[in-house]
Amino acid sequence: MDGKENNIMDLAKNSPHSVDITIDYCDEDVLMIDSVKMLAEPTPTRLQMNMVSFCYKGKVQFELNGKPLLFGENQMLLCPSNVSFSNFMMSPDFEFKAIFVTNRILQSFLREKMNIWTELLYIHKMHVITINPDEISFLGRFYELLGMCISDNKDNIYKVEIVQSLLRAAFLGMCGMLKSLLPEKPADKTNARQTENLFRQFLELLNTSHVKHRPVEYYASELCISPKYLSVICKNNSGKTANEWIREHVLEDIRYYLRNTDYSIKEICNQLGFPNPSFFGKYVKEHFGVTPAQFRRGA
Repeated sequence: MDGKENNIMDLAKNSPHSVDITIDYCDEDVLMIDSVKMLAEPTPTRLQMNMVSFCYKGKVQFELNGKPLLFGENQMLLCPSNVSFSNFMMSPDFEFKAIFVTNRILQSFLREKMNIWTELLYIHKMHVITINPDEISFLGRFYELLGMCISDNKDNIYKVEIVQSLLRAAFLGMCGMLKSLLPEKPADKTNARQTENLFRQFLELLNTSHVKHRPVEYYASELCISPKYLSVICKNNSGKTANEWIREHVLEDIRYYLRNTDYSIKEICNQLGFPNPSFFGKYVKEHFGVTPAQFRRGA
């Protein structure tokens, strides 16, 4: 374990000896990876960008926020930012392509359609999706077109804009695929759209905040609404209260830091915004049934 978290952009640019990564393209908001070879188990990595990947050969087994997932041929893997990857086991023939984008650029790509991404990943937690041959062909052709634009426009001063314009079209096409996986909703009304947008903003704020262990009042204040209204919005859009969403994200962070880093208990307590180690220990004991030290040992 390593006390310092790996950033996917840094990992790609400065691959350790255990990881061989082929980068197709990289700018401040976008990273495209064509392949990766794991020669040994890598250090657990916190994904600080959103990821869309599709596998066209082989399979890989790994843990996402401590939960095992299997990703294989003819499947698409979707991950929001700030999730952790660990314990990779890859088949020798595993081949995939992946696109990583920042929250900022994803929102500019999808705009009002961000609700599709939010509902699929945060509410329904659908990360691995099997796609049909036509959808695979659609995504593959977009990737090939992107590759052509990147290689043919190396010195073009508008290369970043060209790549991002094509990516926006690809992400919109992907959203069309994903929308069909979600349950039907009544026709949108203005108020419903407003509450969906506020709920999405709450999840984005929660997901991108380094310190998540805060009262509902803090998040409501950041959104300029009342705590009661925030809880109503969360319950109506997800079936869970704002407090439940906060607790779920806090527990994921605790799990990651205790299992995947060498930070001391006191350091983790400070990192996650708990007032003191004693309070942190009681919180962990209440939700995991063991002390922080026991949880770290795998008890």
